[in-house]
Amino acid sequence: MDLNADDSMCFVCGQRNPIGLKIKFDVDAVNLKIEGSFVPRSEHQGYTGIMHGGLVCALLDEAIVKVLWESGITAVSASLDIRLAKPVPLGERVIIKGQVISHKGRVYNMTSRLENEAGTVLAHAEGKCVQVSRKEG
Repeated sequence: MDLNADDSMCFVCGQRNPIGLKIKFDVDAVNLKIEGSFVPRSEHQGYTGIMHGGLVCALLDEAIVKVLWESGITAVSASLDIRLAKPVPLGERVIIKGQVISHKGRVYNMTSRLENEAGTVLAHAEGKCVQVSRKEG
């Protein structure tokens, strides 16, 4: 795995991925938090009018890993426990948040959530990320 590769093709945040979501995140590297927003469209649909659950999971996963990468910690997802609390409607902005809860050694305990603009939690996750070494090229 070459961790120095170009990440611009990431499905969630890659700005060069022609079919990607192209989500931009604001990172608080001091407090190890991240926040972004996204408006799901018809091409993100699962059942009529709601976002596909797998894409909701991708957003939650992105939030836990990206906060580490953007804070200078090279890590990958190790586990993710997801709760889909409410359907995510198409056409309405959602806020994606992630943060580090604690860490010991190379293991980071993380949380992420998806909220509507009113602050209602639509989905949330707890997970673990493991710090890895960058392969020198």
